[in-house]
Amino acid sequence: MAAGSGRTAMTVTLALAVWSAFPGAAAAAPSPAKVKADLVKLNERADQVVEQYNQAAETYKTAKKKYDVLNTEVKSKATLADALREDLVTALVGDYQSGPFTGWQSFAFKGDPESALGSMASFEAIAADRAAKLRAYEATTKALRDRRDAAQRLLTEASTARDRVRGERTKVEKLIARQTKLLRKLNAYRAGNPTSSGIPYTGPASGNARRALQFAFAQIGKPYRFGGTGPGSYDCSGLTQAAWRAAGVSLPRTTWTQWSWGAARKVPLNALQPGDLLFSKGLGHMGMYAGNGKMVHAPQTGDVVKVVDLDDYWRNRLLGAVRP
Repeated sequence: MAAGSGRTAMTVTLALAVWSAFPGAAAAAPSPAKVKADLVKLNERADQVVEQYNQAAETYKTAKKKYDVLNTEVKSKATLADALREDLVTALVGDYQSGPFTGWQSFAFKGDPESALGSMASFEAIAADRAAKLRAYEATTKALRDRRDAAQRLLTEASTARDRVRGERTKVEKLIARQTKLLRKLNAYRAGNPTSSGIPYTGPASGNARRALQFAFAQIGKPYRFGGTGPGSYDCSGLTQAAWRAAGVSLPRTTWTQWSWGAARKVPLNALQPGDLLFSKGLGHMGMYAGNGKMVHAPQTGDVVKVVDLDDYWRNRLLGAVRP
């Protein structure tokens, strides 16, 4: 078979492979340009599913941490309340049974009724004080239990949401397998190097933004991995979170929460400064503006952390920007 016909056969095979990934399409084999366009759609779909999974996992983690703290405090308070209750019972038994008998015995032999009555009053005051303390402690413990129970309900809801989205993980894995297969057929799969030292940042950023970008540029060449937070691989929001953490700024974990965190920090896309966070429409992807019309980001499966030009394609995808 001639080389030209072999390439044609390969193009048709690849086009059919991608076309089959999108049910309901026409039977005619698409062009290579259509193959690449479909791969872009596949990447966008995978981005959104990955972020949904990440968000559900983070919500559960936060709810679990809050519940564990409150539950530990409830157990501690309950232990102390039990000790107070036992102390009160001991006081009641000792002071009101043995105590009065000893007091009246003293009255009988010493002829001192005022002393005996004073002892009884003291016993009652001590018991009343202990009872008051116990009631206050039990009220505090009840309020704490109520907070713990509310946290338990949130944890249950978060767990249900996580379990529901966990089924999405299977979809993610299938999408990743399809992405990988298509990229390999296009000879475009990049495994990356988890130990890459990146490249120096030489852009115009200063201050915290420069430190964040220096970190991000040091990760260039490392592989994209969904759920990756470093140091050997990253997903898009994992990279921005790690970069700004290196600059002393704490960002939430996911694209959605970083966008929400920046609600009061949004900036126009025509007024970008280096270090600004860039978000795609649908919040399935994000990157960081590097200055000079460029963005550093962790793209998708089969690619690596890299710098790209903010050309018309990227600018048309952007939803907005946030300045940490």
